[in-house]
Parts: sequence; structure tokens; C-alpha cells
Amino acid sequence: MGKIVLAGMEFYAYHGVFDEEKALGARFVVDVELSLPLPEADALSQTVDYGEVYNLVQGVIQGERYKLIEALAHHIAAQLLCDQPLVHALTVRVHKPHAPLPGVVRDVYAEVTRHR
Repeated sequence: MGKIVLAGMEFYAYHGVFDEEKALGARFVVDVELSLPLPEADALSQTVDYGEVYNLVQGVIQGERYKLIEALAHHIAAQLLCDQPLVHALTVRVHKPHAPLPGVVRDVYAEVTRHR
């Protein structure tokens, strides 16, 4: 078993509880860790296509709006497991670096781990 990681995928989207978040949007950062048997052969057909993973994450995060980044992370994880049959387990982190909080917080994120 090995791991493929796409870290720091950045998207502009309109998720959040507050009306301002829905109207103005914000930057979201997504990390995806995929556990799967890594091939010894140099063949894309025996592994995960990073471009497909990126496009799926982009489609989910810029598609339907979510109030909670937790729900968004769950949806990304479910879609990836559906679309990537070689993946045995995965972890998805959705970061909201500029969450509207009353103090200084560098980052807020929700993390979901799923297994087949």
C-alpha cells in the first residue's frame, strides 16, 4: 500500500453559514491523501490520475453550496471513493483559512477519513 497526496489545492467558492460568506465567497484549500497499491509498472492505467482527482474536487467545491466545511469534506470523500476504484482509503481536509471568527486564527479545517 502506498499514498498519493494532492496538497494545497486552492479554490474560490461560496460556502458558509453567514449571508456575507454566501455573497462574497472565500478561498478554500483542499488536501487529499489517497491510499492505494502503488504500481511497479510505469503505467497511468494502474494508478490514480491526478488530473481527474483535481477536476472532481474542483467540481464539488465550486458546485453545490454547503453551510459546513464538514459536509463539504464528506461529499468530496464520497465522490472520490465512487470515482476512484483503486483507492482503498482516503483522507480529505477542507481548510477555510479566513473563517469569520472574533480573533486571529491562522486556519480552520475539517478532516474526513474513509475506508472501503
